[in-house]
Amino acid sequence: MNSGSNFPAGPLWLIGCGNMGGAMLRRWIAAGLDPASVTVITRSGRGAPDGVRSLTVLPDEAAPATLMLALKPQQIDAAQALMAPLRGAPKLLLSILAGVDHAALTQRFAADTIVRAMPNLPVAIGKGVTSLYTVGASSDAIAAAEAFAAPLGHYEWIADEAHFDAVTALAGSGPGFVFRFADALAKAGAALGLPADQATRLAIATLEGSAIMSAEADVSPAILADRVASPGGSTRAGLNVLDDNDALVNLLTKTLAASERRNAEMAAAAR
Repeated sequence: MNSGSNFPAGPLWLIGCGNMGGAMLRRWIAAGLDPASVTVITRSGRGAPDGVRSLTVLPDEAAPATLMLALKPQQIDAAQALMAPLRGAPKLLLSILAGVDHAALTQRFAADTIVRAMPNLPVAIGKGVTSLYTVGASSDAIAAAEAFAAPLGHYEWIADEAHFDAVTALAGSGPGFVFRFADALAKAGAALGLPADQATRLAIATLEGSAIMSAEADVSPAILADRVASPGGSTRAGLNVLDDNDALVNLLTKTLAASERRNAEMAAAAR
């Protein structure tokens, strides 16, 4: 049985343990999951946290209570072949395969309940966003999925799977876009003459404080932006550039649309 009363009882197996899967597992262990209850199966047999059983093939054991697919979506065929000898079916199968929809997972894998999960990288520090989707799950299965999502940060269930690619583009890929914005903000400061390292520190600290303030505010980010910008002031002058013909909104819409299209392409390839 897993230690940490909030986690479902029974073993947890991870097929794959890359950047995202490893980040999630380390966070769960930090939140009280017993490493001895976890088995990681990877091609190399390496990369698992200390105390976790690490294998290159499926163990000759009955199916675990929870199994997570933590591979790249293009590895779905390999995962299906790897799991072919599995005896029985897990109660809960969590999949973080980007773009692979619930129907494709159901066709390939047996489980009492299948839940699509799309985490983003800040789950590593418990400040991530995890989007969840399932069909016809029991209240116990939903509670089990939420028990794994809660230590990772904010989580939300997505009612319509048609929105999952958009959610993945916004929250799943979003940290990459935020990191790029931070870098651009720093480079813009350096272009005005600031030392590059100082501009980077200022940009990151500014983003951190602004994000925390936005999360704790009782008004929208749009209202906060207007509150910062005094009429005729320097912030307003800068916002006028971003707001001109909705320049920033249009840029980010194109950015998310590109990610959404790629998610849809990966889903089609997995079917």
